[in-house]
Amino acid sequence: MPAEKLKINVDQRRLLVETADRSAFVKVGDVVQPFELTEVDAGPLSLATILKNGPLVLIFFRFAGCPACNIALPYYNQHLAPELRKLGATLVGVSPQVPEKLRDIKDRHQLDFQIATDADNSLGRRFGILYSFDEPSRRASIEAGSPIGEVTGTGTWELPMPTAIVVDQAGTVRFADVSPDWLVRTEPADIIAAVRAIPARAAA
Repeated sequence: MPAEKLKINVDQRRLLVETADRSAFVKVGDVVQPFELTEVDAGPLSLATILKNGPLVLIFFRFAGCPACNIALPYYNQHLAPELRKLGATLVGVSPQVPEKLRDIKDRHQLDFQIATDADNSLGRRFGILYSFDEPSRRASIEAGSPIGEVTGTGTWELPMPTAIVVDQAGTVRFADVSPDWLVRTEPADIIAAVRAIPARAAA
């Protein structure tokens, strides 16, 4: 990456770390209201349907072409997805990118878990995890001919901060980790531990 572009990237991440409204982030104990995502292959995916089968783990990521996401998701596929299956939990990767564009990352890495679109960033907004490109980042993406709204198909400058959320079958958040710096991702061991710690009464 050219030095000037690297500086824009670093400065945006630093700004997010310094200014993110952590009080708005999804938190342990929050009750998740019904929602529906669109899985890139299977179509509509509702909270109620998922929770019939067990706990839910949501991994919010930016978009299919994000370099960091292309490292994190295959890693989760290898080190997180198999253990969650053993525990009866459903893993869903979530991005605002439209399904026809988002499918690329699932196919490229042959991901074994579901990848779904959060249309209009509605769930990300509810969880308080969205950010907007700062002005230098906007200018750089426009000059490169790839404004993020066109890349995602959303037409906006908003993306979710990388986030991991564990929801028990009662719809209560049992674990939430939001990373304003998109190069920092939640460790699989922490997510697995959170799923294992769900009380039996909350998993019934």
